Amino acid sequence: MSAERQSKAPMRSIVSYVRRSEKLNDRLARAWARYSSKYLLDLGQAKGSLTVAENLRCDAAMIRSVWGRDAPLIVEIGSGQGENVVASAREHPDLNYLALEVYQPGLAHTMLMAGKSDLDNLRLAQVNAPDLLARMDPGLINEVWTFFPDPWPKMKHHKRRLVQPALAEELAKRLVPGGIWRIATDIEDYALHVHEVMDGNPKFRNLGDLPVSLPTQHVGKGTADQAKSLPHAMFMESERFGGRIVTNFERKGIQAGRVIHDLTYQVSAD
Repeated sequence: MSAERQSKAPMRSIVSYVRRSEKLNDRLARAWARYSSKYLLDLGQAKGSLTVAENLRCDAAMIRSVWGRDAPLIVEIGSGQGENVVASAREHPDLNYLALEVYQPGLAHTMLMAGKSDLDNLRLAQVNAPDLLARMDPGLINEVWTFFPDPWPKMKHHKRRLVQPALAEELAKRLVPGGIWRIATDIEDYALHVHEVMDGNPKFRNLGDLPVSLPTQHVGKGTADQAKSLPHAMFMESERFGGRIVTNFERKGIQAGRVIHDLTYQVSAD
């Protein structure tokens, strides 16, 4: 990473996570010790901080320095255990991948899988994603993935959901013209939330061609069973993204009877 003074202060970070115990078991601790120097980006953070250095700048020169080449960049926000990003990086060695995650065990598991495959096109960052995005130059990213973000089910916590107008505005700048933001959720109310944030944003176009019926009012934890009786409307969503593998998390959602919602938005090429 290069460090240069920014003329503008970065946007205020969206806090869409809760810090929790991050103790690594022996297997993950060994993976961290072995692979973190290869895969984990140094963002100039204070120990334990998810906020990058104030003078950090992420530009094309940094991308070239870190990955050793110029190639399309795919960024996953909230990479979890890393199954999707590692599988895709393995399948597409011609692309650069960056996995952003706040939880150390998930990052260690991602390193373990990447290390076993000796991947050279993947890097990780333990960071609050909006904080890093705010320091990126425009047009650096080709695709952003946000798969199964924390649903924050309580009504009073919906404002903490990751997908927010501020993040959409930031991604509209960081994505290349025509770039894609792929979102997936197994929570119906979160799908409605995404439509409310994104469908009216003139900087993005909903690429979905699959009509889906959703309630037009929000429900929360304890009231979700009322959703079926609420007024519904049709929204356009996408077929399942073929580049997303079925993880254990998604499989459990399907087994519980939840519908998977894929949403695809493209930045205007203007």
